Amino acid sequence: MSEEKINPFEQFKLNRQILSAVEDAGYDAPTEIQSKAIPLVSSGHDLLGIAQTGTGKTAAFVLPILMKIKYADGDSPRALILAPTRELVMQIDDNITLLAKNLDVRHTAIYGGIGAKTQIEKLREGVDILVSTPGRFLDLYGRGELVTKRLNTMVLDEADKMMDMGFMPQIRRILEVIPVKRQNLLFSATFPPRVEELTQEFLEFPEKVEVAPQATAAETVEQSVYQVPNFLTKINLLGHLLADTERYKRVIVFANTRTNADNLSKYLIRKGEGEVRVIHANKGQNSRTNAIEAFKRGEVRALVTTDVSARGIDVTDVDLVVNFDVPPIYEDYVHRVGRTGRAGKSGKAVTFANEYEMIHFHRIENVIRMEVPVAQIPSGVKVEKTPFEEGQTIARAVDDWKKKLDPTYKGAFHEKKKKPADKTAKGRGGRNVGGKLSKSAKKLYGAATQSSSKRKGGKPKRRR
Repeated sequence: MSEEKINPFEQFKLNRQILSAVEDAGYDAPTEIQSKAIPLVSSGHDLLGIAQTGTGKTAAFVLPILMKIKYADGDSPRALILAPTRELVMQIDDNITLLAKNLDVRHTAIYGGIGAKTQIEKLREGVDILVSTPGRFLDLYGRGELVTKRLNTMVLDEADKMMDMGFMPQIRRILEVIPVKRQNLLFSATFPPRVEELTQEFLEFPEKVEVAPQATAAETVEQSVYQVPNFLTKINLLGHLLADTERYKRVIVFANTRTNADNLSKYLIRKGEGEVRVIHANKGQNSRTNAIEAFKRGEVRALVTTDVSARGIDVTDVDLVVNFDVPPIYEDYVHRVGRTGRAGKSGKAVTFANEYEMIHFHRIENVIRMEVPVAQIPSGVKVEKTPFEEGQTIARAVDDWKKKLDPTYKGAFHEKKKKPADKTAKGRGGRNVGGKLSKSAKKLYGAATQSSSKRKGGKPKRRR
């Protein structure tokens, strides 16, 4: 007679309904953050959890909250979970749906970007666990639609991103309108000084759980960086990687701006990459939700997005993450690459960086405390000549950065302004001493005079 298989989650003394849901969700064994955090949260401690994305930290606070609430009671929420983005709020709510399916526990998600009518109706029906963005919480509280007197648990998820997005004033206002006597849980992938300051305001004698060195990417992610000279070469390299349809069946491409995200999605569609979706702050909430759901179902191979989704996409089978641009906030690198290599599966993350971006990428390496291997651009990728304007922009950015580090640094552009030492050198305006324009100066001078002509509405005056 074979021995009955023991559910490893039984060690947390979860009830049978929750254990059954955990099994159905396919959780084989607790992750490190779950093993360390669940007993502490269940014991009523305030908790500071430092865990990189993709380590299962959502279940680390959802499971003990479900044990604490157990069943529906009253109309107002007893647990509040705050997250910085709509996508992350929806992801947490989906996790609650999964783990509370056998319980009589009511939960709902509220966030901006859509009308509040449906959300208000849901609140009026009664809710036990509320997942919200800070702004929408204060909005509905101000309308009198939220009663906070029964709140006894509050969670701040992705606290570092909360700080980056400027939510601190809103969080302080929320803390003023909820009961002082409550359990507080704060989770963050990194622990910069501003988050440490928040913990002092928010937590009382907290237990600290850190399951990995701060700001590190998951060990299941293979990382590399390509030193790419310009935008067009980045495009060519992206096309080369995506041509490997067998290896990369599901891909996320991160861009820093909405314009880049839109342009990249159009490029991929033109190149015949099939169904491609783009997500950024200008997209409506329904459009963003539909794009993520289609990506999860495998109907969309490539998802192009800004950092609005760096912490809100929970898909276990992402094969490749491409940082088309180096993220301006260094800690966001961890969250971008954390979209792959989730739930114990392996993945790959590559970054494209020009000369100026490499300066910032080296600083990212300091944050994540590892040196990312430099990959060589494959021979099949055409390395384009850098356009003059783009080259100047990059060179000036490098100069400005060097001046920032060393105020005495004069810069390459400063050197160009020196007067010529001999008669064969070029004088002001790119003219040789004999009065003729150099070839490079002709282009610049012609562009400048055409621009001047358009502004004045007539022909440029001839220089004497």
